Amino acid sequence: MAVVTLVGSRIMDGLDNTPVDLASPGLAGGDLQVWVETVECNADDDTGSTYHLARLPSNARILGISKLSWDDLATSGAPTLDIGIYNRSGASDITNDVDALSSGHAVSSASSGNLLAGIATYGDALWEYVTSETVDPKVSLDIKAVLADAAVTTAGTITVEIYYTID
Repeated sequence: MAVVTLVGSRIMDGLDNTPVDLASPGLAGGDLQVWVETVECNADDDTGSTYHLARLPSNARILGISKLSWDDLATSGAPTLDIGIYNRSGASDITNDVDALSSGHAVSSASSGNLLAGIATYGDALWEYVTSETVDPKVSLDIKAVLADAAVTTAGTITVEIYYTID
């Protein structure tokens, strides 16, 4: 066992530099923004159906408290939702990613789940999920849910609550 002293890698490590290296406003002290959207799916929506949930600036930093909620959407089968980011700007360096934020949300019973797949991506800028560039392309990106694995068999509601900051 060892005694260690660790410093956070996103904000805290820059505070000890000379001169101080301040984090972006989206990581430290940014204003909280909220996007809430609801879509109603039909009882016969098939695999591949897409539900447009949000349009956010590419510099939006989605927080870990963001969630996706849904009704019981199936009396049979095992449909799931994948949450992806889509290029609406026409920029060639942005690639659509059907499950960039999370995947495999089982919607065969009413529930809710975290919008983001893992804690390592909390606070990442939206553009960092879908581009290999090192700077923000300054575009709007769409967030969509895609029905995967099986069709839904019951009409119901899908709601997203996205909490984010912007740089």
